Amino acid sequence: MTIRTRFRGRAWTFADSIDTDMIVPGKYLTRLDPESLGEIVLEGARPEFAKEVEPGDIIVAGDNFGCGSSREHAPLGIIGAKVPVVVAENFARIFYRNAINVGLPVIEAPGVTELVSDGDEIIVDIATGTIENIKTGRAVVGTPLPPNMQRIIAAGGLVGIVRQKLGLDPAPSEEEDADVIEL
Repeated sequence: MTIRTRFRGRAWTFADSIDTDMIVPGKYLTRLDPESLGEIVLEGARPEFAKEVEPGDIIVAGDNFGCGSSREHAPLGIIGAKVPVVVAENFARIFYRNAINVGLPVIEAPGVTELVSDGDEIIVDIATGTIENIKTGRAVVGTPLPPNMQRIIAAGGLVGIVRQKLGLDPAPSEEEDADVIEL
């Protein structure tokens, strides 16, 4: 099984305590597919985000990202917006687990908000926990994703793991890429 471990993209910065209702407001909870949720994601924090975010852009946030209710819609909306990874000073525990469970890599990196400004190009390595600002050359090292969580991400979340174990889906194919590791 392989997983992409390095992501390079433009940073979108967010403040402390962005709650799940800011990520996906309650009025949209009837939407279930990630692409539909991606059309409104983070509307409560930055109304322009869903319209301006580009595939590969990266969310960088302060303390307690994803606090509030246990809402799988929040990480699904981020996936739907084609954001491949979220980095924060720290995450609300339930958001962190929901993100991993639906296949969204998340990295806790104390000091990241002092390293990254809105629009900076950054590289995030989930295997080492390193976040590097391309413009300044500075980096911080956060908590890498352990191999068991990387396996969940590689499978597309817990449902993907179960489908693989039941033989309903093949394991991800091998890729030859410097940003991919074999698990």
